[in-house]
Parts: sequence; C-alpha cells; structure tokens
Amino acid sequence: MEVHTTTALNAAELKEFLDTKVEQYNRPDFIGTDPIQVPHLFSRKEDIEISGFLAATIAWGNRKTIITNAKKMIGLMGNSPYDFVMSHKESDLEKLDSFVHRTFNGEDFKCFARALRHIYSEHGGMEAVFAHHAEEGSLQKAIHEFKRRFFEIPHLTRTEKHVSDPLKGSSAKRINMYLRWMVRNDNTGVDFGIWQSLSPSQLSCPLDVHSGNIARKLGLLKRKQNDARGLAELDKSLRNLDLRDPVKYDFALFGLGAFEKF
Repeated sequence: MEVHTTTALNAAELKEFLDTKVEQYNRPDFIGTDPIQVPHLFSRKEDIEISGFLAATIAWGNRKTIITNAKKMIGLMGNSPYDFVMSHKESDLEKLDSFVHRTFNGEDFKCFARALRHIYSEHGGMEAVFAHHAEEGSLQKAIHEFKRRFFEIPHLTRTEKHVSDPLKGSSAKRINMYLRWMVRNDNTGVDFGIWQSLSPSQLSCPLDVHSGNIARKLGLLKRKQNDARGLAELDKSLRNLDLRDPVKYDFALFGLGAFEKF
C-alpha cells in the first residue's frame, strides 16, 4: 500500500500500512544500522543487559557516533562488561576518565559502573528491578523505581540526568528503547526477548522528534510535546493496533522517519 496522504486511511488501512512497514524494517539487516548492534556482540545475559543499557544511555545524536562510542565504552571495560562491573576496583575506574559522548563523560561512566554493581549485588540485577515494580500495561513506574535504586548509592548529582524519569514528565525515550530490546522477542533476531518475566504488552514506544512527527502525520498522536503525556497518548493508539505487541510499531515509525523521510 502506497501512502501519500493520511486523511484517506481508516483504522484497518492504517494498521495494514504500519504492519507492512514493521515487516520491512524489523529484520536482521536493521541491526547493522542501529545501536542494538552493541549488545548483539554478546551472548551472556548480563553482558547483553549492561552493554545494551550503556549503548541506549548515549543514544542521542549521530547514529554512527553513538555506535562508535558505545563500542569504545565496552572496550574500556575489557570487552567484558559484567565482569568489569562486578569485579572492578576504584583504581580500575580511572581508565573510564577519557570517555566522552556529548554531555556523558568519564565521571558519569564511573558512576554508572558503581551503580550497576549495586543493582546486581543488592537488587538481583536489571530484570529483577523492572519486574518487581512493573504494572499491568505499563513499565513507566518501574523506570522511576529503577532510577531510584540506581542512584541510592553516593553519586554525582550531574549523572542523574542520564536516566530519565517518566513520573517527572519525561518520555524516557532511551530507556523505553532499551526495554524494547530486552523484553520483546520478535522472532527475527533483532530484539532479544531475554527478560521473560516482563511482557511486550507492557512496553512503551520510544518517543522522540522523529517518531513523534511520523505519529502525528499518521494521526496516532495529537499532543505537540514529546513528553510523558504524549507517550501515554501514543501508547493508547498503538495498543489499539496491537494490544499484545504495540511497540513493534517503533520499527515502522522509525523506518518511515529515518529511511523514507515520510
């Protein structure tokens, strides 16, 4: 189905159009263009979780730079992120000082290494924290609670801005993207689906300038701000299209925006 205007699309036609776009972009060759390639370097669950979380955390700006810098982060951890997180001494963290991506610097990276060890040693790991606080149909409160646990050890105040909080109005785009990677099993080998205690039906679509603009053009979103309220509106629209796997449409919105300039 070729679409030039959105006004003629009824609900069934819109779903058919977007389902076609999901099929087009939710494929293994997507990995090579996306930061998700970083956790795909690993097979151990904890390495996937940590490398994915770090890659998602710096996922703003130029995509090639994001991927390059995320791989640099992993290299500074000896290409073994979980072992580094769990066994580092304070002196080992000095090698992270050289890292910088936009406003995320070496001091932030060191805070993240300490906080991640705290999450695994005191709270049972990343999945356990999100699963413990998940609500039916939403992980937004769980993101808030994860941030609270993450920063309950001594840390720099400046580092807090690198983990968004939906309960303070953020769309939490990067962490919602990360949750898609961990929770959703797409049977194509793109998203991992390794967090089986959570359901794809609880996920929210990563909402940013690009996905928001496409969603508005398609009539899925009316609110002008890409914030928590905008995300709730987009969630509702996508759940009307597919209640069990609403965030598969992230591939459609992203592909239409980034690759097709829709």
